[in-house]
Amino acid sequence: MIDFYTRSLEYIPFLARGLGLTILVTLLALCLATGLGLFWALLRTSGLALAAIPARIIVEFVRGIPVLVILFYIYFVAPEIGIDLTAFQAGVIGLALTHSCYLSETFRSGIEAVDHGQAEAAKSIGMKRPTMMRRVILPQAFRIILPPYANNIVVLLKDSSLVSVISVADLTMQGKTLAYSTFDNMTVFTLVALLYLSLTVPLNLVMRHIEASLDSRR
Repeated sequence: MIDFYTRSLEYIPFLARGLGLTILVTLLALCLATGLGLFWALLRTSGLALAAIPARIIVEFVRGIPVLVILFYIYFVAPEIGIDLTAFQAGVIGLALTHSCYLSETFRSGIEAVDHGQAEAAKSIGMKRPTMMRRVILPQAFRIILPPYANNIVVLLKDSSLVSVISVADLTMQGKTLAYSTFDNMTVFTLVALLYLSLTVPLNLVMRHIEASLDSRR
């Protein structure tokens, strides 16, 4: 136990650099995925076939491909058609694209769960669709969306470890590098697991607190 503690103190500064990059990749991918996911959802709920059908095809297509393959395609194949990205950029874009399609289903379900009478009432007073979505539908859908959205954030955080396979020096990559150089797999990967838990557990607690606060205001 004492050896574990001593080695942990030695390894943590190295792993902390990867932890910072993991947080950065997750935050950037989450911002992009949220915006793009909402865009897909609005297209699919627009009632316009020309917008809904292409959006549905894109979402179903991307959801049918593993995240790792998406990352490989963006990092290794895209340069062959003139799109040359760094590993970091490819990692963020790949995660954002993939998770935007999962989030779009969460957003679409939340929007469609709002009572249709709300939309009819808004239309009856002459409210245009963008205003209706912003003032009536989306605020109500937010409470429905929040629990699965929080779950998606945790999944995205864990999926961010996949960027290590395209050489992004995130927490997982730093852990592998440290394990190769020290042969101390048990200590290194125990620390890596604990550092991921240090992010996911507080995140879950915060989201549950927000959800409980919203429920208490109903």
